[in-house]
Amino acid sequence: MPQTKSAEKALRQIKTKTKRNSSVKENIDYLFRQFKKAISGKDKTKAEELAKKLTKAIDKAAKRSIFHKNNAARKKSNMVKKVNSLK
Repeated sequence: MPQTKSAEKALRQIKTKTKRNSSVKENIDYLFRQFKKAISGKDKTKAEELAKKLTKAIDKAAKRSIFHKNNAARKKSNMVKKVNSLK
């Protein structure tokens, strides 16, 4: 348990940020699962549509420091490779 008022406030802030960050990560994981299904089903149009949504979500997460910028770049790069391999 926190001993000081500032530690109590920090704990409240951490809990709030953790909830927000985990919901963003869950959304990205959900989109990525849908993307994987589209890739395995060879559905290029759906995969491209999901790739756009996923790219936007990953960029927002990187902007808010939920993901490191290099981690986000790696995820997007791998996603584009998979979409391009469907030709």
